[in-house]
Amino acid sequence: MPRGKTTGKPPGNTARQLLFSEALRQHKHPPVKDPKDPPPHCHINTGNMEEGPQGVSMDRILQEISAVGRKLEGMDSAMLALTAETRSMRLEIAGFQLQISGLDQRVATVETQVASWTDNGQELMHLRSKLTDLEDRSRRNNLRLMGLPEGIEGTDLTSFLRDTLPKITDITFDPPLEFERVHRLGPKRQDGNGRPRSIIACLLRHGQARQLLQAARAQGPLKLGTTEIRLAADFSKETVDRRRAFLSLRPRLRHLDVKFGLFEPARMWITKNGDSRTFFDPEDLRTFLDKLQEQAHLMETVTLPLQDIRETPSETGHPEATFNPERGTTLDPQPRGRLRP
Repeated sequence: MPRGKTTGKPPGNTARQLLFSEALRQHKHPPVKDPKDPPPHCHINTGNMEEGPQGVSMDRILQEISAVGRKLEGMDSAMLALTAETRSMRLEIAGFQLQISGLDQRVATVETQVASWTDNGQELMHLRSKLTDLEDRSRRNNLRLMGLPEGIEGTDLTSFLRDTLPKITDITFDPPLEFERVHRLGPKRQDGNGRPRSIIACLLRHGQARQLLQAARAQGPLKLGTTEIRLAADFSKETVDRRRAFLSLRPRLRHLDVKFGLFEPARMWITKNGDSRTFFDPEDLRTFLDKLQEQAHLMETVTLPLQDIRETPSETGHPEATFNPERGTTLDPQPRGRLRP
């Protein structure tokens, strides 16, 4: 078309057609992109990477991602260690459970044995008491002589006692005394000094042994010239220990004003305020005395109630203390000092 001439169409339509044609051509044949080209909306310069729209650089993002990865790796290793430790703990717990079950069985076995031993122990104590009683009964005809000097009997101890015992006890025996055996206890002392050994004399007749014991209790220590001889019954060791334990409580019995008596073989009879009891075990008696002593202490610590005291003149001019008779016991009619009403 010649320059300067018009075609009758608006000039803007031609420019639109050109732009439309160019866009259609690029759509059909897009330009080849260089792989080194940056993505759209990203501006690159020769220096460091530019910051994005949020103000965070790509290097920092990569660093944070790397740090998170390392942390995750550490957490993975920690989880693996924790899993292994948990597995070992489970194995240990299973072993403990097996041990506890075994211990439960052993404890049940021990309890069964202890129960049987308790029954056997009670039976054993009963048998022991019966054995002690049998031993004491077998010694009923025995007499224990203490204080008889060594060698005074000469060569025949049996004949010496047969002649001496009736004299020192002032008893005439019919038939005469007869002994099954007589001997001193323990080996003979080589130096001949010290306390003389005791003598055990087994009489043939029990009645004669009882007569000698009764005479010895009535007369006290027997006299052979200037020598004192004590005569006592012969008991087993268990019975002797019980008798000594009972006798050790005599001071407390006297202090508590308790009447008592020790009877054969080993039993203590007491009377307190008309109440009589018999004890076969010293521990039971000791417990009973503890209760009595506690009661006596409570009685001593009880305080009297306060009295209503007033002063009244007496014939001598001194004040005389009186009280309300409904509230207490009598006080000293002439107290020291002045009493306030």
